[in-house]
Amino acid sequence: MKNKLRKLHPNIWIVTATSFLTDISSEMIVYLIPLFLSNVLGVRMAFIGLIDGVAETTASLVKIYSGALSDKIGKRKWLTVLGYAISTVAKPFLYFANTWGWVLGVRFADRVGKGIRTAPRDALVASSTDESNRGFAFGLHRAGDTAGAFIGIGIAALIIWLTQTNQAFLSVNTFRIAVLASIIPAVLAVIVLAAGVTEVSPSTSLRSGKGSGVMRLSLKGMDARFKSFLFIVVLFTLGNSSDSFIILRAQERGLSVLQTMFMLMTFTAIYTILSGPLGALSDKVGRRKLIIGGWLMYGLVYLGVALAQAGWQIWMLFGLYGIYYAATEGVAKALVADLVPEAQRGTAYGLFNAAIGITALPASLLAGLLWQGAGTWAGFGPSAPFLFGAVLALFATLLLWRWVK
Repeated sequence: MKNKLRKLHPNIWIVTATSFLTDISSEMIVYLIPLFLSNVLGVRMAFIGLIDGVAETTASLVKIYSGALSDKIGKRKWLTVLGYAISTVAKPFLYFANTWGWVLGVRFADRVGKGIRTAPRDALVASSTDESNRGFAFGLHRAGDTAGAFIGIGIAALIIWLTQTNQAFLSVNTFRIAVLASIIPAVLAVIVLAAGVTEVSPSTSLRSGKGSGVMRLSLKGMDARFKSFLFIVVLFTLGNSSDSFIILRAQERGLSVLQTMFMLMTFTAIYTILSGPLGALSDKVGRRKLIIGGWLMYGLVYLGVALAQAGWQIWMLFGLYGIYYAATEGVAKALVADLVPEAQRGTAYGLFNAAIGITALPASLLAGLLWQGAGTWAGFGPSAPFLFGAVLALFATLLLWRWVK
């Protein structure tokens, strides 16, 4: 492990620090948004799913072009900085939100920023490592990301404890204080990235700054295994609705807002601790095995959430959910880099992230409808979206095992 740390390019540390600060900011409010929508604004589940789905789909459409553009111009850094800056500017406007449409608008702008930065950033990380250390580098990045999330959720929990005597439901005052507190780390993240990261492109065309000269937005010419993996990821994601529904399920099973924050801290602690080691393990045993294990864990967790009878059971299951994230998030991105030539990685990451995000819209909307229905239809109840997700996860795992070698 020490040898792997010594081999890391400085860019990995800068990008990790940026994600650490960004997630302190983001996680202070992102998990409060569904509670704000439900508890304060009285928004129905289908609309909460729609907001999350539209936000992620927006990010995904932008990721396609951002990744391809970074391949064309041979530059990753400033697209990444621009993306983080846009999200930082958008976030404070949540302070003034008083309708679900306002929340949707802010989430839309924030996700545009995420869409611009994600594919160039991932390509920058991939170009800053070699194949033998790539899983560890992405795992370390995810660990920094989730360590920031742990601190951000902890700050949110402290704000809730200090500002609310009744912690069963979220208050508008608490939400606004959290929004204001989130601005400082977001600004620091942009400064660290702009000042610290450097362009790294081993290939001649990228090193010259000219890039490929062409924006390719298709899968043509890419490895067949990458195409198969992309299809399977779409299928898996169709049952992977927003984590907002797990938060609302925890509240429905009896957890208070403060207890929900502690549940999220349990999740991020496990995610943070395991991301680096599991990423390094994928360098030794292969990415596919880790992803298969992670997806199986996901299916079992969703099945457990569907059948849970008490809030503490959701808390325990959400902790195990951190294992799924640690085994798949960074490892899947490392697998993309393994399957795609460097000159196409910006496009590949754009397509990969887009496939996930675009599918998030029907996934989250479907979850809301299965839970609470629409109009006169009351839906199938809180367990339905989680049963659906568990079944699709197990099916996608089987396909990954059989199709992608």
